[in-house]
Amino acid sequence: MTSARPVQDARPGPSAISVVAHRGASEDAPEHTLAAYRKAIEDGADALECDVRLTADGHLVCVHDRRVNRTSNGRGAVSALELADLATLDFGSWKADADDHEAPDRQHEDPERTSVLTLERLLELVADADRRVELAIETKHPTRWAGQVEERLVELLGRFGHTDPAKDASVPPPVRVMSFSARSLHRLRAAAPEIPAVYLMQFLTPRYRDGRLPPGVGIAGPGIRILRAHPDYVARAHRAGHQVHVWTVNEAADVELCRDLSVDAVITNRPKQVRNQLGLG
Repeated sequence: MTSARPVQDARPGPSAISVVAHRGASEDAPEHTLAAYRKAIEDGADALECDVRLTADGHLVCVHDRRVNRTSNGRGAVSALELADLATLDFGSWKADADDHEAPDRQHEDPERTSVLTLERLLELVADADRRVELAIETKHPTRWAGQVEERLVELLGRFGHTDPAKDASVPPPVRVMSFSARSLHRLRAAAPEIPAVYLMQFLTPRYRDGRLPPGVGIAGPGIRILRAHPDYVARAHRAGHQVHVWTVNEAADVELCRDLSVDAVITNRPKQVRNQLGLG
C-alpha cells in the first residue's frame, strides 16, 4: 500500500495567494503529462491541478477532453478505451509541433512528455516531493460512468491516506476535489467528508450570486471572467465563509485583479511567472 509522506513544510502563509499549476506547467510542457507536473513542482507551484476521467477498464487518467483527439495522436472517447489502449498513444508531440513546426518526431524521445498519466502516478509524484505540494482534482461530467468516477476516486485517495481524519485541523488537507457538477461533489462529500470540495462556475447564476454554495462545499471556483464582471463576488463569498479559487489566470492584469480582490488561490498555466509577479518566486 502506498501512503503519502509527512508534510515537509507548509504552503505560504494565510495572506499569500496559493498558485495552482493548471494541468501542470502546461505553458511549458504538454498538459497532463508527468513532465508538466515535474516542471510545476520545480517552478514552486503550491498545488497541482488535474482533470480525471475513467477508462473502460476502471483506471482514472489525467485527460481533460472527453475524447483524446486534441491531445494525442489517437481518436475516441476516454471512457470507451482501456488503459492499455491509451498507453500506445502519444500525448505530447502535439505540443512540440505547435511550438516548433520544424521540430522532429518526438513520439518516443521522452516518455514523461508523451505517455498518458494515471492519477495514481500523479499521487505518487506528489507523495515523493521534498516539500508539501497540494493536489486539486477535477471530476469531468457528464460521463457514461457517472458515480463510478467518484467511487474509484475515493478508493484511490484512501490508499494514499487522503480520506483519513485530519491530524491537525489548522493545516488544510493536501487534496481537494473540484467539479462543475454539484451532484459529483455531493457523492464525494457523502463518501469522503474529510476531502474539501470546490464548486466550479463558468457563469454566476442568481442562485449563488450572494456567495452561497451547494451544501457541504466550502470553496468557490469561479472563472476569471466572473471576477472581471463581478469583482464584488469575492467579498460576498468570503463573508459566507468560503474560500475563492479562480481559474484560469494567465494574464498579468488578471493576476493583479486576483491580488487586489484577495482571492485564496489562482489556477494558472504559468505558475513560475505568476509566482514571480506575486513576489513569491
